[in-house]
Amino acid sequence: MKPGDDLKKIIYKRKNTGKNILTFLVVIWFIVLVMVPIYGILRQVIRNGMNIFITSVSTPAAGHSFKLTLLLTITAIVINTIFGTIVALVLVKQNFRGKLFLEGLLDLPFAVSPVVAGFMFIILFGPKGWLGNWFHAYNIKIIYALPGMIIATLFVTLPFVAREVIPVLSEFGLEQEEAAYILGASKWQTFWRVTLPSIKWGLVYGITLTIARSIGEFGAVLVVSGSIINRTQTATLHIHQQFTDFNYSGAFSAAMVLALLSFTILIIMKCLYKNKEAQ
Repeated sequence: MKPGDDLKKIIYKRKNTGKNILTFLVVIWFIVLVMVPIYGILRQVIRNGMNIFITSVSTPAAGHSFKLTLLLTITAIVINTIFGTIVALVLVKQNFRGKLFLEGLLDLPFAVSPVVAGFMFIILFGPKGWLGNWFHAYNIKIIYALPGMIIATLFVTLPFVAREVIPVLSEFGLEQEEAAYILGASKWQTFWRVTLPSIKWGLVYGITLTIARSIGEFGAVLVVSGSIINRTQTATLHIHQQFTDFNYSGAFSAAMVLALLSFTILIIMKCLYKNKEAQ
């Protein structure tokens, strides 16, 4: 055995010890922040019984809140996927004055509190807002109605698709697109056959984040919706309403549905990612 072998073994053991400690801390942190709260919800639902769970999530108010959440989520996916992709294409491929300013505005929903964003929309679209008077004259209701909730959801989910697609587009470059143009492909054909396949995983991640944010949005939607039962109450607002009314079984049951939905989305994402690695 060489003289330096003992020193290498000591260094190797210290490295492994450090890695094990860090891994242990990460696992504990994950359990405390994620698993324990989920276990608490699941335990409460099981304690109440499946009959109460089914009854709680089958009420007209709960059913309407889930449908409204689904509608807002689908709307956010469609609109922000289209415009997020367009914004990413413009920021990556175009050079113009104010580009940095536009990139900064893209991150505004990350910096502004959802509650503050809700009050911003009230100032704009409220009955006495800057644009609200015009809409009111034409009998168009934005605040405390579905349009205001859609606007709020679009705002809080705006950056996700663009921010996931921009780095993919930057890494992809322009060579393949230019080659397609040389071979006679139109811009539309190039987008569908060259650009879109290259950014599809960025789109998938962005859409997943959009879904998660839309399902869990609370602050902005609470402000602009008024949380009217069977009219403007989403699933998260329904949970809040049930909890403040001391109907804990109804709150935990609805929360369990959202948690199961989130886990389903996570599992689908992991399956898609494994298929990507297998290809």
